[in-house]
Amino acid sequence: MTARTAAPAPAVTLEDVRAAARLLDGVATLTPVEESRGLSAIAGTRVVLKCENLQRAGSFKIRGAYVRMAQLTAAEQARGVVAASAGNHAQGVALAAQLLGIDAIVYMPTDAALPKIAATREYGAQVRLVGTTVDEALVAALAESCTTGAVLIHPFDHPDIVAGQGTLALEVLEQVPQVRTIIVPVGGGGLAAGVATVVRALRPDVRVVGVQAANAAAYPASIAVGHPVAATGMSTMADGIAVGTPGLVPFTLLQEAGTEVRTVSEEDLSRALLLIAERGKLLVEPSGAAAVAALMADPGGFEGPVVAILSGGNIDPLVLLRVVRHGLASAGRYLQCRVRIDDRPGSLASLLAEFAASGGNVMDVGHVRTGVDLAIDEVEIDVQLETKGPEHCHDVLEHIRAAGFRIVKQR
Repeated sequence: MTARTAAPAPAVTLEDVRAAARLLDGVATLTPVEESRGLSAIAGTRVVLKCENLQRAGSFKIRGAYVRMAQLTAAEQARGVVAASAGNHAQGVALAAQLLGIDAIVYMPTDAALPKIAATREYGAQVRLVGTTVDEALVAALAESCTTGAVLIHPFDHPDIVAGQGTLALEVLEQVPQVRTIIVPVGGGGLAAGVATVVRALRPDVRVVGVQAANAAAYPASIAVGHPVAATGMSTMADGIAVGTPGLVPFTLLQEAGTEVRTVSEEDLSRALLLIAERGKLLVEPSGAAAVAALMADPGGFEGPVVAILSGGNIDPLVLLRVVRHGLASAGRYLQCRVRIDDRPGSLASLLAEFAASGGNVMDVGHVRTGVDLAIDEVEIDVQLETKGPEHCHDVLEHIRAAGFRIVKQR
């Protein structure tokens, strides 16, 4: 690692990106941009979503994977390719291999989302589950490459990958020519580096902001010390951007461009995913919502028009269920409280009737009959409700108090 990071990173130019765009003609989809009135109201400026979640294989990854693999020699293609990914790069490589007639092996973490594993196999790649992180899977992929001669298709640390991802920025500048800020999810940094390369060459007046999950953020510390360093933690729902160490190629490009990289919390991500689904009618994975999460976390911090890149939509339905519940709670759409009532017939029915009158939708009810501060004729009722937001939560609680009930806990 020391020897690799000490070497100068290959440059990526605007012409490299334009050449990549020519390779991708007829392969990658020109994904739409959608103006978001809801986000525009939050940000106080025009916000446009670049819907790369609607790209082939469900994310931007097909761009870089295809560009890298299409430029392999015939001998290299004959040896096959190997890759490592939590899911999106896996599908991009598998689809590119299918289109180019190349054998592909993809190493994925053992806890990778089942739909991503299934989709990768359906595209024709052989999937091998190794380790618990992308970094561990990458070690196995590198070993496979060294042993068999298969070409390693790195998820982000190669000039061809960066050039392919940068084609997205060419589209953004044509689709939203008035853009002043582009917000990009960041894992290893390939997409952000490609975007920064294009913007730096064509529109230096446009600000590019990268976003990482705070629980898996290697870039802020790396930028601070001037070279890639490993993240101190890797615990986030945003598996698509959970990368332990920045790639040298993208890191160098982002550093040269002076690109800011900020972080968002798990609550920010879940709220963003929920808003995109509710207001934008779009399904994205947590990493794909990172740009919107940054916008919502700092609504006045970006000059508009703003383009927020929705980088992927490959979400496990079980994760979606958990994230939506978490997002609803973070947005004040759930209320949990404990109410002390008399332990006699009709008391619970009266309490639930008051919750119904307040407009809250009761989801779950539990009894607590033991407690050192409970009288022998008292019981506490745990209630979970769906509400219409934080203001409605306040109104529900005030209604219950006005009805004569004692609330002993709320959250």
